[in-house]
Amino acid sequence: MNKHAKIIRRIREKLWAGQYEFADPHFAQEMINDGLSFAEIETAMAKGKINDIFTDDIRGVRYEVVGKATDGRQIAIICRIKENGNVLFITTWEIYE
Repeated sequence: MNKHAKIIRRIREKLWAGQYEFADPHFAQEMINDGLSFAEIETAMAKGKINDIFTDDIRGVRYEVVGKATDGRQIAIICRIKENGNVLFITTWEIYE
């Protein structure tokens, strides 16, 4: 199993266990801006993949997960695993091709 697969599996396990937080109010506002529900975020996280890893933030490594929402739209989610073990959802957006 490659490194990205291990990370996305860990993020999914935390999501399914309810071990997550939101960058408030930014994450919710970005969901609203693109007409996304949290169910669509969950679907994209469940079937998506890590597209990029950002290591230049002193607050911790951030992961860009790209996947399809329930309605088939391609979306991106930026998240990180916090020191307390929770996944922090930072921002999201629809990917326009």
